[in-house]
Amino acid sequence: MAATGQDNIKNVAVNKKARHDYHIEETYEAGLVLQGTEVKSLRDRHCSLRDSYAEIRDGEVYLLNSHIAAYRHGNRFNHDPTRPRKLLLHKAEIRRLASKVRERGYTLVPLRVYFKGPRAKVELALARGKRLYDKRRDIAERDARRAVERELASRTDRRRR
Repeated sequence: MAATGQDNIKNVAVNKKARHDYHIEETYEAGLVLQGTEVKSLRDRHCSLRDSYAEIRDGEVYLLNSHIAAYRHGNRFNHDPTRPRKLLLHKAEIRRLASKVRERGYTLVPLRVYFKGPRAKVELALARGKRLYDKRRDIAERDARRAVERELASRTDRRRR
């Protein structure tokens, strides 16, 4: 039986705060250029995407403020935990992202880091920041949805008795 694309994906880190703070417009899959000890540390899931973002410099995309902890067996060959990391995207995608970021005020936010087979990937989102009232509305909608689900669950529970 052939393996599907989803079988070999292993999440390393997920940026939960990104969906709370931003409206996600589009997502892109980008390769991640890493040093040897960074790969080993990622396999141990020692990564944080909190407050990280991507920036386009000279036609290349870099992931900034992401923290990949130093590998504990790495000795003097260890990496800098917060160094800028290059992301691999097609040139046309980079041009398209650059124009949207420049003209429309979008931000490039990493949503998750994962391994797809042996390769480290980043799910990068083209996002627009949420206002405080947007966040409040989202929380109110989520609470209302939970209340409806709770009520439906209690009704089905009463019918069973």
